[in-house]
Amino acid sequence: MGASSSSSPPGSPATSRPACSPLQEGGAEPRASWQPHAKPGLDSKSGAQCWLPGKALQELAAKYPPVRLIQLDAVSLASVRAAVKEVESQLNGRGLNLLINNAAVNSYATLQSVQPEEMISVFTTNVVGPIQVAKEFLPLLKRAAEEAGKEELSCSKAAIINMSTKVGSIELCFNVLEIPMYPYRASKAALNMVTRCLAAELKDAGILCTAIHPGWVKTDMGTEKAPLTVECSVKGILSVLAGLSQATTGVFLDWEGKSLPW
Repeated sequence: MGASSSSSPPGSPATSRPACSPLQEGGAEPRASWQPHAKPGLDSKSGAQCWLPGKALQELAAKYPPVRLIQLDAVSLASVRAAVKEVESQLNGRGLNLLINNAAVNSYATLQSVQPEEMISVFTTNVVGPIQVAKEFLPLLKRAAEEAGKEELSCSKAAIINMSTKVGSIELCFNVLEIPMYPYRASKAALNMVTRCLAAELKDAGILCTAIHPGWVKTDMGTEKAPLTVECSVKGILSVLAGLSQATTGVFLDWEGKSLPW
């Protein structure tokens, strides 16, 4: 599995560096969340994952006792099912409120260079992986929605968040980036469709589904050329998550909460 999808690839249009603003007080706050990734990670509440070196994860787990590190490979069904069992044991009979599909791999392949195997590999990680994870964690999400009763859709009730990118937007297309990047862009466009399908199918079950573009971020994928720091992006995303509602299920938003075209 590759780097996190929390960035746009190098070559994205240069923009002025956005300023971070403190999160507003109040708003919905996820009670329990799980963010599957290729590597174990962390969450301030109950074990969401992100891409960090093993040593750093261990240090964070030691510093914050609520953090639970559980390994999950989103393209391995056995690994996903094992993670579901472990998460379920940590929840002690409660449901799972928030699932974030963040695992992704990048590819710059052009029409001349792309190979079938590469297309299949990228789609397996970026599209099949999130579907597989959502499907296996669905019983825990439904349990959380049932526990919340008639509350409106929100991340505090039950939600699936797919981390996407605006380079996968069909409408924006090359207004965002001129590099074709066939596997990556096509897979993210497919993930956006998956998000719409999940939103339509799971709405009646009380589960919110939204796609979020985290911005062009200084990560291994985004490189140091990116104008946005990880801290700024994460703060923005957390603020967006807190504001999601019945009206924002099945939509595509950026890290500042702005609507993006599919």
